[in-house]
Amino acid sequence: MNMKIVKSLADSSVVSTLRRGGVVVARTDTIYGILARANDDQAVARVYDQKDRGHHKSPIMLIHDMSQLFDEPTEHAREWCQTHWPGKVTIVLPSTKSPAWIHRGNHSVAYRMPDHVELTTLIEQVGPLIAPSANPEGKVPAMTINQAVAYFGDEVDIYVDGGEVTDNTPSRILKVTPDGDVEQLR
Repeated sequence: MNMKIVKSLADSSVVSTLRRGGVVVARTDTIYGILARANDDQAVARVYDQKDRGHHKSPIMLIHDMSQLFDEPTEHAREWCQTHWPGKVTIVLPSTKSPAWIHRGNHSVAYRMPDHVELTTLIEQVGPLIAPSANPEGKVPAMTINQAVAYFGDEVDIYVDGGEVTDNTPSRILKVTPDGDVEQLR
């Protein structure tokens, strides 16, 4: 596959690439992420291979709305989600219905509902996305598209140049336990 750099997530080639199982590097609501459709096990596997990511680590899944959760959350979890979304808060929810390539034996899924308009529009068009940081395991996350290209080259189908990341504050991570307790992981 040939690498391509575009300027916007709204570029039609981004949608078509993701729909056919491709991989895209783009700025999310936090930092550059390597994106693939969450319901495409082969695309998810490709991201894990490209990142050399530990196969036991679950990815963060970006959603457009709560209907994209795999499991119906408890009332308590629903309240936490509605209070913190959209925004830079990842909420880990217990899961019995998510596919193995998402829960990876952890039987939970980390969700974030971004407040980034182009990104949420993209998610509406192609479905939920996995979005781990754009870097090989053990390396610092890419802060520019050029750093991402240096990491992945032609292994990624499309790069979306969203400018330099100047605020690399990661999302807060909250975990809702099956008992309804909430713990802050980050």
